[in-house]
Amino acid sequence: MTGTVVGTVVGMVIGTAGLAGTVIAVACVVVHRHLVVVTVEGPSMQPTLRHGDRVLVRRTGLRTVRTGQLVVFQRPEWTGSADGAPARWLIKRVAAVAGEPVPEAVSGMVGHRRVPDRRLVVLGDNPARSGDSRHWGYVAEDRFLGVVLRTMSRS
Repeated sequence: MTGTVVGTVVGMVIGTAGLAGTVIAVACVVVHRHLVVVTVEGPSMQPTLRHGDRVLVRRTGLRTVRTGQLVVFQRPEWTGSADGAPARWLIKRVAAVAGEPVPEAVSGMVGHRRVPDRRLVVLGDNPARSGDSRHWGYVAEDRFLGVVLRTMSRS
């Protein structure tokens, strides 16, 4: 009888450990689908972010984005490198979202008084060192990754 009880308890412990492992694995997949860590490259977001800073990004659609937030996206005209490597992510501040007036700082967007649907206007915090909507226009929804939640430790 004792052997049966011990076997049942061991089976329960193994079953619970297996369930816990499965829950942890599923949680990791869910977190990976919704959160990404991106490393800052270059001086375009100084003084807010510096080269080497890491930020936690929540994957989301454009409808949740608000003016003033930091966002991560692929540069509009970037299609990836010749060796097939994926395009790098950029981090900028949202200057205007769909439906808002096009900022005066982005005067090159002739023909639009308001930001079109599924588009963003982004600017770097360090205008002298930033490539942004002043140079290549709107960020389209298909280039958008998500919103920066917080800064993490430097790499």
